[in-house]
Amino acid sequence: MSSETKILFGFHAVGVRLKTAPSTILEVYADPTRRDVRMRQFLQRAREAGVRVIEADGPRLAKLAGGANHQGVVARVQPVAQARTLDDLLDQLDARSEPERRSDPPLLLVLDGVTDPHNLGACLRVADGAGAHAVIAPKDQSCGLTATVAKVASGAAETVPYFMVTNLARTLEALKQRGLWIIGTSDDAPRSLHQHDWRGPVAVVLGSEGKGIRPLVRRTCDELVSIPMRGVVESLNVSVASAVCLYEAVRQRLAASSTAPA
Repeated sequence: MSSETKILFGFHAVGVRLKTAPSTILEVYADPTRRDVRMRQFLQRAREAGVRVIEADGPRLAKLAGGANHQGVVARVQPVAQARTLDDLLDQLDARSEPERRSDPPLLLVLDGVTDPHNLGACLRVADGAGAHAVIAPKDQSCGLTATVAKVASGAAETVPYFMVTNLARTLEALKQRGLWIIGTSDDAPRSLHQHDWRGPVAVVLGSEGKGIRPLVRRTCDELVSIPMRGVVESLNVSVASAVCLYEAVRQRLAASSTAPA
């Protein structure tokens, strides 16, 4: 397979690509023995989009999907054009009009040490839902954008830029220079995330469950906040913690926009 193509599998991942960028789909492989309504509707959308559909049996689909649960649908696709670097993305955000920048300041999710593809996929899905502009992770001890990530993300891997950087602490310092406030999460932080002002440009940093944020990354943060835990469990899964933090930012921003003068 060419390095310029990749595999998507599952109805959500392939369906979102059909909806958002059908011209990038080279071909769809489908299980001809599956004739349920969901498959029929999917194949109709694919043909209406002019996508080539190839019948493939179970073993071939399993091989294409790397043995993962493909639901009878696999696609070979070209990459979707996105900002190639984090700097490019931030330049695009800075180039927006003043009302756009004021109403939708940068919101970034930073994952330090998340290696499980299911967790990364769930985090991308949360980031898309909350309108985050990108997800950032270090190249070492992190998960790349695998087919499993794309399936769990349910299309969000196609819409949310994911940048893997060489030196995470240095990248956070560069974000500070661009005016972003770096907020880390920690169980022992003195303030709750609800006490922080999330309305400005911000990057929220979460670590892996159990280990948390690495010490150097922690020292780079402008502030540390905690997620209030009222029960017996000591921590949340990283994707759940991402949702709690990002949607607190969404809540505050929506509240601010609803009270702003017209």
